[in-house]
Amino acid sequence: MSETITVKMLQELRDRTGVGMSKCKDALVRATGNIDGAIEILRKEGMASSVKKEGRETKEGVIGIKEKNDWIALVEVNAETDFVAKNEVFTVFVDDLSEQLALLEKPLSLDAFLKQKFIADTSVTVDEFRNLIIQKFGENIKIRRIELIKKQKNHSYGIYSHMGGKIVTIVALSGSEGEKELARSIAMHVAAESPEYLKPADVSKDVIAKEEEIAKSQIKNKPEHIIEKIIQGKTNAFYDQVCLNRQKYIKEPTSTVEGFVKAAGIKSGEELAISSFWYWKIGV
Repeated sequence: MSETITVKMLQELRDRTGVGMSKCKDALVRATGNIDGAIEILRKEGMASSVKKEGRETKEGVIGIKEKNDWIALVEVNAETDFVAKNEVFTVFVDDLSEQLALLEKPLSLDAFLKQKFIADTSVTVDEFRNLIIQKFGENIKIRRIELIKKQKNHSYGIYSHMGGKIVTIVALSGSEGEKELARSIAMHVAAESPEYLKPADVSKDVIAKEEEIAKSQIKNKPEHIIEKIIQGKTNAFYDQVCLNRQKYIKEPTSTVEGFVKAAGIKSGEELAISSFWYWKIGV
């Protein structure tokens, strides 16, 4: 790197333009270290027309998902408008990103992922291609988050995409590798009921303390033993609302989700249980 070009300068130029590091470095070298001059070069070459767009709010988008071998990849890409989010160029971009992530077969930070060569055009990085998409549509586009899930042995995975990829859910069932349909059915329930936890033990003590405090504020002039029973009842009602295992199953409201899964396991001669779930919603 030129002695006049520092990492701090590179980062500032990237933050101000949204252009990839390699292009920023080239522009700074040509501008002999002058950031404003580098911005002018990038603008003239069409790489920095997104400068004023980077701050725009991105509420729309698509969650891409790809299942490869022992991995499931999730990628959320945001746009400003639903019009762009439904455009084929945008949806192909999201699909390529999820494909690239799934093929990595190892967890990676978002920053490291953005710096990789893009699978559909290896002449640019993922982030540089994102900027090219911004040029095309004239609105801000962000790769918000990624996750790579390693499949576990003796587990079944159900995947459900809702509203054109605005909500994506995954459920992992332990006890069998042949219960994909059941897992997907539970994933559909997750999309509809959006649980926050799997089971009561997963709820933090701080959250429970807050719920108990709220319950106490609603109770006045009651004996202490009655107050404790009421608080316990309200806490259980809270668990029934936010814990997946405790929710009433949408396809069989007479049973909890946990009870339905156990019953399905008994029928098939397997000891089934939900080991984990993922709930992704655009912007959440």
